[in-house]
Amino acid sequence: MAHRRTRRHRRMWTVAAAATVIAGSAAPAASSATAGAPCTPGATYGSPLPSQAVTAQLIRGGFTFLEGPTWDRRTGTLLLSDMQNPAGPQRVQPSTMLRYTPPATFDTFIADAGSNGLAVTADGTRVLAATHDNRTVSAYDLTDRSRTTVAAGYLGRAFNSPNDLTTGADGTTYFTDPDYQRGNRADEQGGRTGVFRVRDGVVSLVDDTLREPNGVVLSPDGRTLYVGATGNDVIVKYTVRPDGTTGDRTTFANIRTPDGATVDCAGNLYWVSNSEGLVHVFSPAGAPLGTISAGRTSTNAAFGGPDGQTLYITSSASSGGFGLYRIHLGVPGNPY
Repeated sequence: MAHRRTRRHRRMWTVAAAATVIAGSAAPAASSATAGAPCTPGATYGSPLPSQAVTAQLIRGGFTFLEGPTWDRRTGTLLLSDMQNPAGPQRVQPSTMLRYTPPATFDTFIADAGSNGLAVTADGTRVLAATHDNRTVSAYDLTDRSRTTVAAGYLGRAFNSPNDLTTGADGTTYFTDPDYQRGNRADEQGGRTGVFRVRDGVVSLVDDTLREPNGVVLSPDGRTLYVGATGNDVIVKYTVRPDGTTGDRTTFANIRTPDGATVDCAGNLYWVSNSEGLVHVFSPAGAPLGTISAGRTSTNAAFGGPDGQTLYITSSASSGGFGLYRIHLGVPGNPY
């Protein structure tokens, strides 16, 4: 759940158009169509794509730099981050958490959220956020929007700039820590960028040998963890044990500048290539199934909609700045 035109551009992106200013509004009521999880245990699914190359539709452009979409099934809305230009002597990017209510309403959900990647918890009560503003992983209560810290650092050292995250049914959360939003703050990770796990408040290292790990997602059964390493142009996978620890790393696929990702109920992976403006779709075995095009550069993707079959993509827009795109697919997405 997770941006960059190149590795440098991700770190210091410059606004191409003014950000859209959106007034707040009341949260919509939950409906029976959005409250339930779309995945059916034991179900058989067909092809996710109608053809090998499809194009997503722009909903709205004019945002600054969109990232981290995640669907809130209780309210039938999409949460996403909109990051601004680096500011202040530390050159940190301010970030607002937006809420999109289909078909066309956007409002500010949490101002100054400091967020990048987002993931609604399995119980639907909180949204977890990779928060680069204070170099932590945070949780925002979806009712009162209060903020708590989930992971403050590792071995007494601050993270670089947590970027994307995914959480399992048991509450174990995995997150990536590249240095794209670290700005001018001290490097406390000794030049390393890593993948971490937090469970019951305890932070553990998964891997610190990947260059700029970015998108991260669990398989529907929670037994496989996938990570895209932007600096290596590779997607890797790890076996996840029942206690949340991970096994050896193997290569899953190679694509250019892998960014954010999501997964459907059949276990197919949807991995965004930032520099290509494409979402590459892979079977669970790693076979390429096709691509979905959005803008010129893309950052992340998430499933949502009443039937769970709408893929939302954050990407640059020809109308200026960044935009939110959508496309209806053949397989529903797996919820967090």
